[in-house]
Amino acid sequence: MPETISNNIALLIDADNASPAGIDPVLTVLAELGQVNIRRAYGNWRKPALKGWADMVHRYGIEPQQQFDLTKGKNATDMKMTIDAMDLLYRGRVHGFGIMSSDSDFMPLAMRIRQEGYPVYGFGSPRTAEAFRQACTRFIDVDALVKAEKEERSNGKDQVPLDDDLLNLLFDAYNASRRDENGYAKLSEVGQRAGNRSSFDARNYGYTRLIDMIEAIPNFGTERRENGQVYIKRLR
Repeated sequence: MPETISNNIALLIDADNASPAGIDPVLTVLAELGQVNIRRAYGNWRKPALKGWADMVHRYGIEPQQQFDLTKGKNATDMKMTIDAMDLLYRGRVHGFGIMSSDSDFMPLAMRIRQEGYPVYGFGSPRTAEAFRQACTRFIDVDALVKAEKEERSNGKDQVPLDDDLLNLLFDAYNASRRDENGYAKLSEVGQRAGNRSSFDARNYGYTRLIDMIEAIPNFGTERRENGQVYIKRLR
């Protein structure tokens, strides 16, 4: 019996603008897309500030990419990451990308990859510019990921309050989805429609899955059916 071939995923890390504390949960999230076989971290490894990443290289099988600071105020790391991403894209052997950075300069790169039909997961800090967030298929707050992982270990959970913009996004996605005679829509379709309009991810709000978030919103009711699929209905 032939083995199932998993998607080949590339994780490109801007070590100057990403925290090494998030690498473990980031790899866990990227497993949704496939196997993260390509793992590269870019930066000037002579800098003491990159020691944290240097300690992670062998532990997580990350290939360090050296970029010297040739000119003050200019970042060669961004250019090298972009070139490598395009090389991987056009070789046709990668099925999805993770970009770990809080630098908005990667917005054009994320948009270009998505135009080729490949998913791009962005991982950055809460201060990451909205332009880069929205350019990604999904953008995930690494600080929230690390916090959620610690709370899972301590059997505690601290969800972030849901804002009106997110609620309206979910309402619009529900309204645009196909509903049965009782007003129920497939959660998977609602999630897909919401994802087409925004790079939001339930993990940014302290929820492991979208269904966990929906069940915490009193405006929605949920129903699990015999086929194993979850359906939701807006109550108010």
